[in-house]
Amino acid sequence: MVMANRVGVTTLSTPSDREVVITRVFAAPRRLVFACWTSCEHLRHWMLGPPGWTMPICESDLRPEGRYRFVWRKADGAEMEIPGTYKEVSPPERIVMTESWGAGWPETLNTLVLTEADGRTTATFTILYPSKGARDAALGTGMKEGMDQSYDRLDTYLGRVA
Repeated sequence: MVMANRVGVTTLSTPSDREVVITRVFAAPRRLVFACWTSCEHLRHWMLGPPGWTMPICESDLRPEGRYRFVWRKADGAEMEIPGTYKEVSPPERIVMTESWGAGWPETLNTLVLTEADGRTTATFTILYPSKGARDAALGTGMKEGMDQSYDRLDTYLGRVA
């Protein structure tokens, strides 16, 4: 059984028909993990998914009702975009935001909760989908693998900026 409290291990669960919960422990203080999760200065270094993608556009107005927009680009010109709105921002412990991957994908409500103990930060990221079908479709995209790769990058990046 994979332990959710081990540094460097990403766990994914589906506690309800509409939710996905991703948990990861980082060997860094909460304030630093929060900064890396919310600042475009940091996001561009780790939130990239599979190899070969960059984030040329990162816009973030980190406040309730502030908007954000992330655009990823691959060398062949392919792009992915996520726009959304921050609903709640409570540094350095909690962010609630909407997220939309674009045409054909429903808007989700995402909640990030960061807790710290002994210099380690547990990130619990809950995604609420409008239906079980939407959740299952997202799970079928390789979401966990992409998040694993990004979180591995974040682990490395946190070690450099700590």
